[in-house]
Amino acid sequence: MKNEIHPKNYRMVVFKDLSNDYTFFTRSTVATREKITIDGVEYPLVKIEISNTSHPFFTGKVKLLDTAGRVDKFNRRYAKQLEKKAQK
Repeated sequence: MKNEIHPKNYRMVVFKDLSNDYTFFTRSTVATREKITIDGVEYPLVKIEISNTSHPFFTGKVKLLDTAGRVDKFNRRYAKQLEKKAQK
């Protein structure tokens, strides 16, 4: 690895999900003006709108909508072929 190409300001940063107040620590170089104190230690704070704890895909609350009736359309289109395979 080359010397002097990596950022020098890696530090522990707190990211806070605003939708559910979930906070997590990670090392980052992100610039922020806000700070938060956790267990008597002050950390830079980055506020985010969504994280893995509030995103519908990761929480399992995502709803798959079949608005165009694609499944029914598929079943109607291939019903004859499915019946032929079932008869064999």
